[in-house]
Amino acid sequence: MDRGTSTDDDGSIRLQVFELRRLSEACGSSNTIFEPQSDIEKRDSSNADSVSPTTVPAIRAPEKKLTLFALRLAILEKAATGLGTLGFIWATVVLLGGFAITLDKTDFWIITIILLIEGTRIFSRSHELEWQHQATWSIAGAGINSFRALRTTSHNLIEAIKSIITFRPFISRKHDKRTKENVDRTTFDGANSRRWQRKSTRTWTSSDVPLLPYAHWVFLSRNISKLLYWLQLASATVCVALSLMKLIWHNYGDVAKGDTDKRNRKSALNIFYSLALAEALLFLLEKAYWEWKVIYCKLLEEVNKECDLGPSGLVSIRRFFYDAYSRCVNGSIFDGLKMDMVSFAMELLGSSSPDEQLIGARILSQFAVNERFSDDTLQKIGINLTVIERLVEMLNWKDPLEEEIRRSAAEILSKLAGKKQNSLRVAGIPGAMESISSLLQTNRNSCGATDDIGENKIIIDHAHYGSWTFNHLGLLVLKKLARNHDNCGKIGNTRGLLPKIIDFTHAGESLLKDEISTNCQILTVKRSLQVVKMLASTTGTTGEHLRREISEVVFTISNIRDILRYGEKHPTLQKLGIEILTSLALEEDATERIGGTGGILKELFNIFFKEAMPQNQNHVRIAAGEALAMLALDSKSNCHLILKLKVLDRLVEALEVPLLRVNAARILRNLCSYSGANCVHRLRGVIAAAPTVIKAIISEEHKLQEVMIGLAAHVFKFMTPEESSIMFDRAGIKEVELAVKLVEILKKYQHPPIKVPRIRRFAIELAIWMMTDKVTNVHTFKEMGLEKELEVVSETTAELENFNIFSGTVGLSRHSTTIHSLVENALKLLEDE
Repeated sequence: MDRGTSTDDDGSIRLQVFELRRLSEACGSSNTIFEPQSDIEKRDSSNADSVSPTTVPAIRAPEKKLTLFALRLAILEKAATGLGTLGFIWATVVLLGGFAITLDKTDFWIITIILLIEGTRIFSRSHELEWQHQATWSIAGAGINSFRALRTTSHNLIEAIKSIITFRPFISRKHDKRTKENVDRTTFDGANSRRWQRKSTRTWTSSDVPLLPYAHWVFLSRNISKLLYWLQLASATVCVALSLMKLIWHNYGDVAKGDTDKRNRKSALNIFYSLALAEALLFLLEKAYWEWKVIYCKLLEEVNKECDLGPSGLVSIRRFFYDAYSRCVNGSIFDGLKMDMVSFAMELLGSSSPDEQLIGARILSQFAVNERFSDDTLQKIGINLTVIERLVEMLNWKDPLEEEIRRSAAEILSKLAGKKQNSLRVAGIPGAMESISSLLQTNRNSCGATDDIGENKIIIDHAHYGSWTFNHLGLLVLKKLARNHDNCGKIGNTRGLLPKIIDFTHAGESLLKDEISTNCQILTVKRSLQVVKMLASTTGTTGEHLRREISEVVFTISNIRDILRYGEKHPTLQKLGIEILTSLALEEDATERIGGTGGILKELFNIFFKEAMPQNQNHVRIAAGEALAMLALDSKSNCHLILKLKVLDRLVEALEVPLLRVNAARILRNLCSYSGANCVHRLRGVIAAAPTVIKAIISEEHKLQEVMIGLAAHVFKFMTPEESSIMFDRAGIKEVELAVKLVEILKKYQHPPIKVPRIRRFAIELAIWMMTDKVTNVHTFKEMGLEKELEVVSETTAELENFNIFSGTVGLSRHSTTIHSLVENALKLLEDE
């Protein structure tokens, strides 16, 4: 098995809500769109599932060393077993069967002793590995660790005795194909995959059978395996000594010249002693090779280090090696070569033994987070739905004794959900979202009563249970699942899950201002905000439903307000909260709720105007401006609330600040558009912005030019012709220059532009005002060829130009006047001259 390296990006996903963002990007990323200020603000959603074009060199799986070692040992073992079997047959059939009455008394007893020794060694060798398996487990209480091992051992002891008594050879390791594995392991199959049981509550398990409770030390698995090990060495040594003695001395009794039977008997004895000697020497060679690799070369420790399994991983490595060796011996010698750690761990994961489940979970968890092995591991898990179901099921195990298994399963799923296809498989499992929801536990009561009070009590009452860890992992899994549109819908439809997520966004003043607040608590708030942000920015009907559900949770907006008010030391949290508000503002009801929550607009303006903010935190000020522009869009009540804050003059001043001027212009335009006729006197202060706006239209391009043209069309409506002339003089620009610029813009953008889709609409609106303001401007526009350009606009108009914002590729907040109507009004003014 070769594994490739991988780098899994666990960073936050940039889900910006933009006004009229680039439509081509919207089609590919399914984002809500709100005018971007710069390309830097665009989300790169392809990172999660993109495949690097760079070829990553294959990495040799460390466990290959173990499977190769097991193969070599199996060759020696099978060779020794074959010679032993041949010697057994030779002794029982040829010597004891053909020469029994003519054998010398010494030879008879030596042969009998060797056969008994061989039977004992074969028996002990046959079952040493079983006890070695059991020795890898932690032992609960006293007693032997495997009832199954005792049962099979007893059965095979009887069979061995029968074979000696009836002169039938007893062949080790071939006793029963139905017991081919020495581990008590439940393999995966489709029929039984949904009938796993964590623990056997009415029957004994292999780890707690107290056969002889008063013989604790003797009947521990590791001690039994040692006893069998030394018994084999002693029997092989005795066999070598007796065989060598007879082969050297040749004292088989007197053999008279011409006595054919006695000569044949001597040859038969030589063959038997040679076979016994060869078999014993091969066995001793195998044990010497074993000792050299395992004890002196520390092969198991070396592989454990390469696999990065940590101190507890040695048990897993030893168990894997015993399994590989067992397969090589019981079946084909090449069966062990087909094993790998990942498949081995997946098999253990489905076991009914908690010890085996823990080993499997540990291996998969370590491999899933390891850069070298994660790709291969996640690929193998991802194509095995039974394993994914098992992992999801483990999320519901709330017994404190199963904490590590549950945590490992959550870690594996958090990595698995990072791949798009795998995230769909995880979310597609029935009850998956409910299982993930069970990871989220909080002591706050904002979510109301839960359905699993008893289970919650088990966890909360246990002092050392890692609830915070499970909260983090649960939110991380949800964050990765929320990258997919369909998964967002499933998250929103899971009963009680949204309130839980929102509850984790709570961060009080003490937490946000505390210098020694733990990263653990801040990380929880951050991840919950990331999840809410991704859900709120979902497109289409699903997004509408989610935004409505999120805004209806009474703690959502107030939690974000606290973060804006007290989170000065945590700009990342502030930005996430602001982006959530921006996304929620796509819905009319949510917009009203946000504006009606005391202090939200004020805190947003405080952040927007804050000058002492470090340079690397300017993105928070930009986000605040975007949120304010969205909240003022098509909301008369929010516009009135903003005017009550008396920030109009500061917004006009912000038009001079490069960082703020785009969003300041958006906010001012929306205030002018949607405040209503009764607020005209309160908006007259915007006239002071006219010189700045005129200069920007002439000198700037692209987005800034577009928003300034849109603002100008409304600013000039508050002025008389005399006042407008004064403003042009202050700007040092003549009206004819502005007229020329507007015509040039229409010529430049002859098709609906994606980056600035409303620039033609705004240019026509401003031209209409100029022609209405002064008749002389009509003549100027005629000379500049405005009529011709208007005809081009009429022929190239698209639906794109009729909306303020978009959710994905769906337009929202349609303009009250179509661009066709604007073109007709402009042409009419030109004709009426």
